[in-house]
Amino acid sequence: MNLFSLLQKRTAAVGPIRVGVIGAGKFASMFFTQALNSADMHVVGVADIDLPKAKAALARTGWPAERYAAETLDAALLSGGTCVLESADQLIENSQIEVILEITGNPLIGTYHAVKSIENGKHIIMVNVEADCMVGPILQRKAEAAGVIYAMAYGDQPALICEMVDWCRTVGFDVVSAGKGTKYLPEYNYSTPDTVWNYYGFTEQQLATGDFNPKMFNSFLDGTKSAIEMAAVANGTGLIPQEEGLLFPAASTDDLPTIFRENTLKGGSLTRRGTVEIASSLYRDGTEVPQNLRWGVFVTFEAKTDYAAQCFAEYGMRTDETGRYGSLYRPYHMIGLELGVSIASAMIRNEATGAPTGFRGDVVTTAKKDLRVGDTLDGEGGFTVFGKLAPAHLSLERRALPLGLAHKARVIRNVPKDHTVSWDDVEVDETSLAVQIRRELETEFRKEHDTTAVHA
Repeated sequence: MNLFSLLQKRTAAVGPIRVGVIGAGKFASMFFTQALNSADMHVVGVADIDLPKAKAALARTGWPAERYAAETLDAALLSGGTCVLESADQLIENSQIEVILEITGNPLIGTYHAVKSIENGKHIIMVNVEADCMVGPILQRKAEAAGVIYAMAYGDQPALICEMVDWCRTVGFDVVSAGKGTKYLPEYNYSTPDTVWNYYGFTEQQLATGDFNPKMFNSFLDGTKSAIEMAAVANGTGLIPQEEGLLFPAASTDDLPTIFRENTLKGGSLTRRGTVEIASSLYRDGTEVPQNLRWGVFVTFEAKTDYAAQCFAEYGMRTDETGRYGSLYRPYHMIGLELGVSIASAMIRNEATGAPTGFRGDVVTTAKKDLRVGDTLDGEGGFTVFGKLAPAHLSLERRALPLGLAHKARVIRNVPKDHTVSWDDVEVDETSLAVQIRRELETEFRKEHDTTAVHA
């Protein structure tokens, strides 16, 4: 509860935290508007292959043009301004920058940026959950060996959920489930970038701002982003995905303690205890759930003693009918607006706002339509595939292609709609750093599984 005062002391002693940003999309824009008025953080550079887009993001979020007019990183460091550049490598290699924000959303390039940041002694805030859920356990281990922090991004749902789980365990409750809310119907699994705006109902004026990427927003809708984020939560908390993946039961905030518990109890939906799940804001007939958690996160827990359950009742906690299961939820998350917490935690406390502690959840590539030999997959949020959550052991047993490697993979065996796409069904670039690190993760998991017979 003293992070801000510690941040002020740091600034007074050695100056603001020097930050480099890679990627200038929606998440970055939300961070930019907060950083604009922060005396404790200096955005030294913003790297994006589309310079006009990056400059437009800064302008749109309130930055005066002279604030990001520095022609070099060295000039930005001297003036306190910001340099906009194409080269992420230059940003990472600059010895004065302390923290890198990886916000590209591209799992291949994100893996490269993370490895290079770690090798250059930078703390890395991995907004890129796509890369994190695919190879995060290896990246975290590399960061630990190098003495730097690898962290989930505070403000995004996975970090907030990890924080809730940590609170729950610290105060002595049993964690039954944790997750987030979203807008979901089964038909959304087959949405494409051509249909996504029909489901969202955004206005032409909103779309014209340039903040809205159809593939990314389609990923939110077709279940892929939910799978990605819950895999990250599983890997960061030790919660194990259900064998069936995500079931997306509809639930209001009042329903959380009942629905997000074991299905052996009346009204419960979970096929296992200690798992991750999603609360749909829509009933299956398409009507909206009242008091839904579409924008929020939750944890459901059980009291260990009768006295603790008695306290639930005495202090007005809404519980299930047994009085032993309760839930805590946060109705909103503010994404990039909250990212400063991760930066400050890494620099001042040497602490991550969530990070992988093992390989427990994975996102398996699933055919959105019948795939034929010669087809090229278009990855997250596209026309060809979507991601499903699976326990790591089940993903590896199926030789499932991780969703993060599905972009531009060429199909060499037919795959029916709704079937898992395996490594054997596609050609991927085996020279890619992301592929190599993923192979390393799978090899290590299999060795551990063979010797310990433990999946977690």
